[in-house]
Amino acid sequence: MTSDSIQLRHATGIDEVWDTLIEIYAEVRADKLHLAHYSVERYGERLARHASEPGWETVIGFDGADPIGYAYVNTLQNEDRWWQRMATPLPPGCADLPTVALKEIMLRVPWRGTGAARRIHDELLANRPEEQVSLLVNPLAGNGKVQALYEAWGYEAVSTQQPSPDGPVLTAMLRAVGGATARSAGCATVPRREDGSTSPGPTDIAANP
Repeated sequence: MTSDSIQLRHATGIDEVWDTLIEIYAEVRADKLHLAHYSVERYGERLARHASEPGWETVIGFDGADPIGYAYVNTLQNEDRWWQRMATPLPPGCADLPTVALKEIMLRVPWRGTGAARRIHDELLANRPEEQVSLLVNPLAGNGKVQALYEAWGYEAVSTQQPSPDGPVLTAMLRAVGGATARSAGCATVPRREDGSTSPGPTDIAANP
């Protein structure tokens, strides 16, 4: 299976895509829905809040009539809690750059490893007006494979944060919308380990809120 046949559809209104996003989320998170932080109810609350924020947009991938995954973003403001929750201060001016936050990216199991996630991600960012994109990832997800995938896409760790008291500590990552790393986006990155990988410090963790 490849992603060549996947059709990508944009939406900027939540009503028309609500059921589709909830359906995909519930399937992808099926093994964690019993946990309060990952419940469909809590996800619905987050989705409604995110969709009400400036610049919200989603791209959903379809294989024929079947939705196979999605990603969504919204614009960050200078005073956004996204910046305020960072465990370590970012370089001066970093939050002043026009930034879009990748709040969620989900892909159903049969389409993983096909390149569909990257196509959805790239399509969503292709015409965004912001200069840089930030995301949160759980470094424990997939035994570290999810964060490694984002690093391969050009993201670099810049800090950590814990958006919810009952949720995991997450790694905050950043890159230029055009694909450059955080350093070329105007923000210094965290130190690298001896093996060359990035480390946000003693709490080496991450995932989307």
